[in-house]
Amino acid sequence: QVQLVESGGGLAQAGGSLRLSCAASGRTFGIRCIGWFRQAPGKEREFVAAISWSGGNTWYADSVKGRFTGSKDNAKNTFYLQMNSLKPEDTAVYYCAATRYWGTQSAEMYDGWGQGTQVTVSS
Repeated sequence: QVQLVESGGGLAQAGGSLRLSCAASGRTFGIRCIGWFRQAPGKEREFVAAISWSGGNTWYADSVKGRFTGSKDNAKNTFYLQMNSLKPEDTAVYYCAATRYWGTQSAEMYDGWGQGTQVTVSS
């Protein structure tokens, strides 16, 4: 089982930036992508971005395309989500998770969910 630990959430003003981290450890063999999801109060969990295990491929939800960037530090086995031009509607708990599928946006195809990190964007 892979273990994923998120960090880097916090409070930002609209237009500001935050960077989330997702450190992977444990049984990582066979994992093809790390996904970022978010869940706002009263809403369903939604796909934000996915990063291939090599870090060479990324996928984004339309709502964050052009503002968020996914990357990976291979030496640290850590994935990042750089969030720029933040909007109040980006406020949510952000989770990372692992999948053996390529670029999938379906939360059901992911496991090893981290504990989540809160992102709050004030207007």
